[in-house]
Amino acid sequence: MTGNEAPRTRTETDSLGSREVPIDAYWGINTLRALENFPITSVPIAVYPDLIEALATVKQAAARANKAIGVLDAERADAIDQAAQEVRDGALRDQFVVDIVQGGAGTSTNMNTNEVLANRALELLGREKGDYAFLHPIDHVNRSQSTNDTYPTSIKLAMILGVRRLTGELERLSDAFAERGRAFQDVLKIGRTQLQDAVPMTLGQEFTGFAHTIQEDVLLLRTVSPLLAETNLGATAIGTGITADPQYRDEVRRQLQVASGLDIVTAPDLIEATSDAGAFMTLSGTVKRSAAKLSKICNDLRLLASGPQAGLGEITLPARQAGSSIMPGKVNPVIPEVVNQIAFAVAGADTTVTMAAEGGQLQLNAFEPIITHSILQSLQWMASGCATLRVNCVTGIEANEAKLAAQVDTNVGVVTALTPYIGYAAAASIAHTALTTSTPIATLVTAAGLMDEDQVQRVLSPARLSGIELATGAIPVVTEAMLDAEAERVGRER
Repeated sequence: MTGNEAPRTRTETDSLGSREVPIDAYWGINTLRALENFPITSVPIAVYPDLIEALATVKQAAARANKAIGVLDAERADAIDQAAQEVRDGALRDQFVVDIVQGGAGTSTNMNTNEVLANRALELLGREKGDYAFLHPIDHVNRSQSTNDTYPTSIKLAMILGVRRLTGELERLSDAFAERGRAFQDVLKIGRTQLQDAVPMTLGQEFTGFAHTIQEDVLLLRTVSPLLAETNLGATAIGTGITADPQYRDEVRRQLQVASGLDIVTAPDLIEATSDAGAFMTLSGTVKRSAAKLSKICNDLRLLASGPQAGLGEITLPARQAGSSIMPGKVNPVIPEVVNQIAFAVAGADTTVTMAAEGGQLQLNAFEPIITHSILQSLQWMASGCATLRVNCVTGIEANEAKLAAQVDTNVGVVTALTPYIGYAAAASIAHTALTTSTPIATLVTAAGLMDEDQVQRVLSPARLSGIELATGAIPVVTEAMLDAEAERVGRER
C-alpha cells in the first residue's frame, strides 16, 4: 500500500449502524466502538495473559456444550473450539485490544473475544472475516451465554491461575528465607522490640520466622481458590437462564471442568451468584494481607542492612545497582524498596475492589472490570515482586558476623539471661556498668565474683541465649558466704 491508498476495510453492522473495520483485524464493530468509548488506561486486556486464556477456555467449553446438547452444529462448534484452543495456546493475543477498564460490566471484553473467535473460526472454515451470515459472534460463539455469566466465570479462572503463580513464588521465597535461616543458625544477635534492644536471638531464627510467616499466606491463599471455582454459567442475563437450553447448565460445567482441569461447581443460586462479588473481596483481602506482611519483612531487611557504617549494618544485601547520581559508592536497598511499593499498590487496589463490590446494584455488579484489573494486577505484581526479592536479594544476603558478635558481647540484653542466677539487682548494676564502659557482660560478671567463667559461658551459650536450649534449673553460684557455710557444716560433722 502506498501513502496515497486508503487502508483496506470491511463493513460491519450492529444495532447502532454500520462501521468500517480494518480488513485484517480479527475483532469487529463492537470492539471498534469500545476502543472509541474507553480510551482510559492504555492497558489492553491482553496485558493479562491469564484472562485471555480463561476467556478462550470458557468459550471453548460453551461450544462443546452447545454441540453436545444439539443447539450448535458440529461444523461451527468444532471451528469455534479450534479457534479457542489456538488462543489458549497463545495465538492472536494482539487482537484482544479493548481497555481493561470499561463500562458495560465486561461486555466489551466478551464481544472482543466473540469477534476474534468468530473471525478465526471463519478462516478455519475457508471463509472471509466478517462473514457473519455463516458464523456469527453472538448467535454462534456466544450461544447460550451472556456477558453476565461468561465474564465473571472467566475472570475467576484467570484469578485461579494468578493465585497458583503467586503461591508458587511465595513458596520459593519462603524456601529462600529458610535456607538463609539455616546458614545463620549459629549467628547470635540482639533482638529488638519497639526499636530498642531486647534479648539475644540468632539471625537464623529471624530469617526462619520470615519463612514461616510467608508459608502461612500460601496456605491461606489456597483456601480462596475453591470460592473462585464456583461458576454461574447458564445464568445468562440475570440468573434465570433465559435463552439457554435446560441441559446447558450441567453440560457446560462438565465441559469447563474438562477443559480447565479445575474442580468447577455450579452455584446453587444463579441469581445470587450473578450479582455477588464476595469471592473477589475475599481474594483481594487475602492478597493484601500477604503484601502487607511481605512489606514488613522488607522494612526489616532495610533496617538490618542500614548503614553500612552509621546504621545497624547487621546484614549485607546484594549490591544491585549504583545508588546515587551524586554520592559515589552509595548502594541502596532497591529490591526491598520495590516490593514495598508493590504492597502500597495492592492495598490501594483492595480498597478499589471493596468499593466496587459495594457499589453494585440489583441483579448485576457493573464494576467487575475494575475489580478484574485491580486483582489481576495485584496477583501479577506480587508474583513478580516475590521473584525479584528472592533472586536479586534474599539468596545473596550475608551476615556481618563480627559486628553482631561485638554487639552481643557488650549489649545489656544479654544480662537478662543471668538474672535467675545473680538476681535482678546485681544484673541491673552490671547492665549499667556495661552501658557506660562498653565492657563485655561476661567480663563484668566474673570480675565481680558473681559467677565463674565456666558458669558464665554455659549461661551465655548461643543455644541458651537464643532459647534453642532451655535451661531446666539454676546453675549454682559459688560465693564466699556459701564456702564459709560449707566449711562450718563440715567442721560440725567432724
